[in-house]
Amino acid sequence: MTTDKSGSVNRRRMLYGGAAVVAGAGIAGYASGEWNAPAAAQGSSDHPGVADVVADFGAKGDGRTDDSAAFAAAYAYAESRISGGVGHTVIDVPPGVYLVKKPGALLAGDKPDKRASGLRFRGAGMRISEIVFAPESAKDAYLCRNNNMWSNISFEGLRFTSGTPGASFFSSYSTGWAQNYRFSECEWMGEWEYGLALDGSNNNSEMRWEACRVGGAYRKAFLYSGLSKRSEKREQQDQFLNYWFTDMTVTYDWGNFLEFPYGGSITCRSGSYIITGRRPTPHPEYGFESAFFRFPRPSHFDSVQRFHAEDIRFEIRDPAVVVIDCEWNSGTVHFNDCDDTSQSYRQYSDGLTAHRYNIGPAGPLVRYDMCQLSGAHQYRPAAGAELPASVRYDMCRLVDHPADAFVAAGSHDRKFARFVDCITPG
Repeated sequence: MTTDKSGSVNRRRMLYGGAAVVAGAGIAGYASGEWNAPAAAQGSSDHPGVADVVADFGAKGDGRTDDSAAFAAAYAYAESRISGGVGHTVIDVPPGVYLVKKPGALLAGDKPDKRASGLRFRGAGMRISEIVFAPESAKDAYLCRNNNMWSNISFEGLRFTSGTPGASFFSSYSTGWAQNYRFSECEWMGEWEYGLALDGSNNNSEMRWEACRVGGAYRKAFLYSGLSKRSEKREQQDQFLNYWFTDMTVTYDWGNFLEFPYGGSITCRSGSYIITGRRPTPHPEYGFESAFFRFPRPSHFDSVQRFHAEDIRFEIRDPAVVVIDCEWNSGTVHFNDCDDTSQSYRQYSDGLTAHRYNIGPAGPLVRYDMCQLSGAHQYRPAAGAELPASVRYDMCRLVDHPADAFVAAGSHDRKFARFVDCITPG
């Protein structure tokens, strides 16, 4: 048995059937813009389909060397292995800090005529494998781009940090293909413009986040559905559906967590949600406010106005923090066993209106079950509308105001809201 440190690499080359040799040539080829994996590697059935950005593509992971070429070559290799519309590659990112300066280096899916399903990026842990994205200019710079090319993409055990304030993580454009993304035990840090920005006319759906941490700051939003003004029609981006966040730690400095100008079916289940500060300068749309959930467009198709939050502890550390601002004119909003009272001892607590809704003849239907709530909830009734009983608080604890003062609706009759077995002050 050899003790030569190169032994592990040699064994790796034997295991991969020459993939490491191919990749080594690929780095230089990529740098010259001529990288092309041999046809023998494309969809090869005897290749295990696992490529390592360090061992196979020469990434340094020292936090100083620009590893853009290594990541781009790894992606190009994965793209070369597409066969029968299926991806066949897992890209491993070992422990280290990887500086990436080139936009699209991690994922550059710009060939919608070469659609594929299945691509996996696997790190060693959210604070063990870190990718620092530091493009020269933040404007329109995304670490990942998927132009209607890939579906079923997964990211595991990775930390993504914006090294250039205002850069963005992921641009996803779909006209019916890009969908099914999964993030497991990942983390985002630094100041971003967007985390994920969804654009197009159909799909961009079925996305899941599990045991992830959303940190940093967001000039717009961590997940923004409805980027392009090319798709203002309801029947287009209202087709973006089904987003699940489970066991999350959402603790970021400022900005919006989820912003959906178009429709969406959204579920957030369990975790801690905290905005730790306020915007350093006022935003043209938001001022100093930051919101966990912002749904700023009234009219959508049925079944794409659905939001559910369950078993979440919210901290409202500043009066500029908003839990939800919903302008839907129908649909459903449901909070179950949630608590936003951790800061209710603060002097500003009784003046909060951190839950805000438009409300009209078709709703939305708003329900709070077994929740502990601070401040008051603001409802903006449609002018001159006859409002049905569409808002209900069931077995909730209202910390700051009795029921008759908890609903803020201007001079409008508050009969649209019902309180069942709630505990109120006094």
